[in-house]
Amino acid sequence: MKTVRCSGSPFEIGFQHGESATSEIKRALVFYEDLFERLVKLSWNEACQEASKFMPFLQGRWPQYVDEIRGVSKGSGVPFESILALNARTEIAYGMFDDGCTALSWKCDSVSILAQNWDWQTEQAENLIRLQIRQESKPSIDMICEAGIIGKIGLNSAGVGVCLNAIQAKGVCFDRLPCHLALRACLDSHSKTEAARILQTTGVASSCHILVADPTGSTGLEFSNVDIVELPANSSGIVIHTNHYVKDHPGVIDRIYLSDSITRLDRIGKLVSTYPDGPTMTAVSEMLKDEENYPVSICRAQTEKSTTATLFCIVMKLDEKLAIVTVGRPVQSVGTLVLNQWE
Repeated sequence: MKTVRCSGSPFEIGFQHGESATSEIKRALVFYEDLFERLVKLSWNEACQEASKFMPFLQGRWPQYVDEIRGVSKGSGVPFESILALNARTEIAYGMFDDGCTALSWKCDSVSILAQNWDWQTEQAENLIRLQIRQESKPSIDMICEAGIIGKIGLNSAGVGVCLNAIQAKGVCFDRLPCHLALRACLDSHSKTEAARILQTTGVASSCHILVADPTGSTGLEFSNVDIVELPANSSGIVIHTNHYVKDHPGVIDRIYLSDSITRLDRIGKLVSTYPDGPTMTAVSEMLKDEENYPVSICRAQTEKSTTATLFCIVMKLDEKLAIVTVGRPVQSVGTLVLNQWE
């Protein structure tokens, strides 16, 4: 997996990202152009037109992200509208993409763990990058993202980490943050409290669950295009989530597009209960290797009918500002990254 290091102003950060990951960005565009056509029946031009509906809100409230996206565009030689569409890819799909992920957070005594398997179509694996960002007046960021997208899964130098679960509930609000930019807003924050407050104030444009944590613990936030429901940690300091709503969202229809979402949630809950002494990075890593109900297990595998599989596993120890990323399915790793470089 390519490492891209960026620093400076938002535009400069974006330019360095685009220039260093041009090949990955252009391949990602080909991947999503095909996916939109097949799943949503949208041409890429139509997808870009949908993404442009976010511009009045983003330019007015989040101009730094617009500048960074412009930088990615300039650095990669890809039209701005296409980079914007990548960053709003979840919203443009109107809840039709089938990312499948299992996430958990666990705070016990002085230990704060945040982790997930990120499952997506294997064709996109070659377009994942490690993105390191150094920026003024904000924490430094170390995350795994799809090339061209400026927010994803990882942690920052303040010990704030974030994970994402896709949920299929139709609807989009163009006066809220696209979910990948909401992830970036979390990583630009100095605490989980600050991150949660920003998201609760701003809202997220489409359905998803965002799990944000720091050394003090975690907060889960389930979003639809019309509401926000908080999932506080339970009495053991744990939040677990897969790909369906676990709280009520009146008037919102959750399609539960992955039937295994329910079984994975039950399974990760049972696995957590087998560690009464609390979490360790090793224990959580082992949980995310679980293959019960294979191939649609916590550690997901590609099949003849579906190319979706676990593309990476990340386990963060936020009290140490450290993350271990296993590239590929964690039972068949093709590499390991250590995210802890803050200097």
